[in-house]
Amino acid sequence: MKFYRRFPAGQPIAWAGDPAEVVASVVSGVVVLSQTLEDGRAQTVGLLLPSDFLGRPGRETVAFDASAAGEVTLCCFRRKPFERLLADSPHLTSRLLEMTLDELDAARAWMSVLGRQTARERVASLLWTVARRQTALTPGRGRAGQPLRLDFPLTREAMANCLGLTLETVSRQLGALARDGLLVLGPGRALALPDIDHLAAEIGEAA
Repeated sequence: MKFYRRFPAGQPIAWAGDPAEVVASVVSGVVVLSQTLEDGRAQTVGLLLPSDFLGRPGRETVAFDASAAGEVTLCCFRRKPFERLLADSPHLTSRLLEMTLDELDAARAWMSVLGRQTARERVASLLWTVARRQTALTPGRGRAGQPLRLDFPLTREAMANCLGLTLETVSRQLGALARDGLLVLGPGRALALPDIDHLAAEIGEAA
């Protein structure tokens, strides 16, 4: 019933308005959800991280454009058979409801990211949002006062596109946050957050 699909960085996964023939769980990578504005610009409306669900049972068409921010692997299910499985499996329905509520929380978090006034706040908020999600998926990581090491799932270019900033601005802000001791930049997309509480305080959030 399930099958896996892999998408290289930048490849479209689905287009808004297309028939929703498949639903999927994100196995690895980051999926960017966006909508096209009246002037033709694409606006990012959310990010899907591993364990998030793409698509909605019962919805006949795709709600948003979806694309791969980096390499993405999806565990896919044909929508109609999946809906029949849900009808016969109350525990799966309950789990899907939990995932839907998680996505609502993630959508609110993303609105918070985009609502930040300065480029520094936007970059710091994105780092904190992704780090918090990753620590939630891996119990024991990111405890208060302990450094959190992670392979950040977005390139700087993808961060810039998602945040509505230039690549140069993102690079400058990452450098400034590193100089202020809020993060340590490693090779590639590797980075460390010396204390996630300090990063949370930078954006006025509770850790």
